[in-house]
Amino acid sequence: MFDKVAILSVPVSDQDRALEFYTEILGGKVVQDMPFAPGTRWLKIELPGVETQLVLATWFSDMNPGCLQGVVLSAKDIAKTHAELKKRGLDISEIDEQPYGKEATFADPDGNGWILQQTK
Repeated sequence: MFDKVAILSVPVSDQDRALEFYTEILGGKVVQDMPFAPGTRWLKIELPGVETQLVLATWFSDMNPGCLQGVVLSAKDIAKTHAELKKRGLDISEIDEQPYGKEATFADPDGNGWILQQTK
């Protein structure tokens, strides 16, 4: 019935600040940047190797900036990805061993929580 999650809305308070984080720190690229609702824009980002695109959203009244938690980004080589993200200035936790693999956590400038994970 479904074939993928196409877009994930990431609630942010400042689209320009979020854009800088998701492109410069996480290495994403802008797919669309165009006017949307009054005073906002449709700002769609694609992270490297990730099929689901992100929309940096400011218009959802029920989604406060920072409320998105636990989104998992999979990495084939977590140590390499972790080192690259730290080099770019990301404040990321150390890599922890879990029964299912390895993980590290980080947040965007609004506090949206992400998990970098390599499964066994």
